[in-house]
Amino acid sequence: MGTKRARQKQEELFYASERAEAPGHPFYHRLNTVLNEAGFDAFCEERCCQFYHGKLGRPSLAPGVYFRLLLIGFFEGIDSERGICWRVADSLSLRWFLSYGLDEATPDRVTMSRTRRLLDEATHQAVFTLVLTEVARRGLLKGKTIGIDATTLEANAAMRSIVRRDTGESYLEYLRKLAAEAGIDPDDDDAVRRMDRKRKKKTPNEEWVNPHDRQAEVTKMKDGATHLAYKAEQAVDLDTGAIVAITTHGGAAGDTTSVRETLPAAGVAVAEQIDTPTAQGSYKVHAQGLCEVVTDKGYHGGASLAAMQEWGVRTYVSVPQQPRRNWKGKAEQQAAGYANQRRAEGERGKRLLRRRGELLERPFAHQYETGALRRLHVRGRDNVAKRVLLQAAAFNLALILRTITRAGTPKGLADLKRIALCTLLRVLAALAALRRLFPGSTKFRRSPLTVPEGAVGIRAYCAPAENLGSDTGCSRPWLN
Repeated sequence: MGTKRARQKQEELFYASERAEAPGHPFYHRLNTVLNEAGFDAFCEERCCQFYHGKLGRPSLAPGVYFRLLLIGFFEGIDSERGICWRVADSLSLRWFLSYGLDEATPDRVTMSRTRRLLDEATHQAVFTLVLTEVARRGLLKGKTIGIDATTLEANAAMRSIVRRDTGESYLEYLRKLAAEAGIDPDDDDAVRRMDRKRKKKTPNEEWVNPHDRQAEVTKMKDGATHLAYKAEQAVDLDTGAIVAITTHGGAAGDTTSVRETLPAAGVAVAEQIDTPTAQGSYKVHAQGLCEVVTDKGYHGGASLAAMQEWGVRTYVSVPQQPRRNWKGKAEQQAAGYANQRRAEGERGKRLLRRRGELLERPFAHQYETGALRRLHVRGRDNVAKRVLLQAAAFNLALILRTITRAGTPKGLADLKRIALCTLLRVLAALAALRRLFPGSTKFRRSPLTVPEGAVGIRAYCAPAENLGSDTGCSRPWLN
């Protein structure tokens, strides 16, 4: 097994000025510091040694490097493993982050995908738990009130490839057979399509499957399109925004069914962090663990509410508009439903539901939109769960980095520098305008940072985002 220590080597006998080196990106400097303080590489190597032979075989990709590659996918907004490997080979700062020199070949996508298939889901879960422990140690986890929500991820499988589970017929072959039985010419494609438009419930998951990814399920996405998809459901701390647990299901799994897996996982994750020492003056993990859960109306159901009440969790679930129910023989569900309605319609319930809308949708945007994982490039629920777990771990690391650098991604850090520079230039332009308005006044002395005489106002210093005059986004008219 490849290790971080085995990759360390003595510096070559060259003058430093004779070699092309990158100072490294300041964001990745901070990220490496956080990972080293958590003992990231040693933990990964200890956890992964069971998958490798002690002596035989060529040195493999170091586990710490593999997990860092998945983190890069989140921070750089790259969806595929091939794209991640191309970006690493092209970037000096990412080479520094992975401890690869210019004379070393960076990992290729074959090695990365083989390592992913070799390491099981439990190992990826352990890495996520390690990051969550670091989040708790830095006082960014409370765990008393948890919000749960889910989103769909488009699978790496096409609807046109689905086949019947019983006969193995393709969709078009099945349609032609139905057309022949209905007295329609099966060779007339237009007539077959017209017949298909009138059919209802065309592709139930009980009858159709994609042979290339049998665990993906036919799902109607939020934009109205129908795709084969998976469902990622996560539990988020509503006090800090940290992701506590995340589970992966088939795209057609109902919310009231999947929550029975996600909520216990979140409870266990919070309970494991109760004894974690916390930085002074920050949040401390709640001593009683998970006590409250907040969800939207998709999770409202008599059986699920009764189950959560039995687990000792107070529920704040949005109540959908529905006719009066018949509770005969369902006394426990009735009590749980009315108790939830009283809490959800109270002042505290309304505050929690508003906070849920903010702190649960934000991680989805970071993980799957800017993090570029809305469209999957792996197949099988296990492989999808591995990618989703590391994406959530990267989001939690971004929370830590925001407390250090006030930015959660390299692009965010660059934007902060641009905003700071533009703010400084605006101040200098305002001082120049005041000196022109009051030329004889001694209150507005010349600043050591002289303002160009050609600048006539604030707009001359800061260009709009669509017309950036330089890498920082600020135009410099005095150079024209």
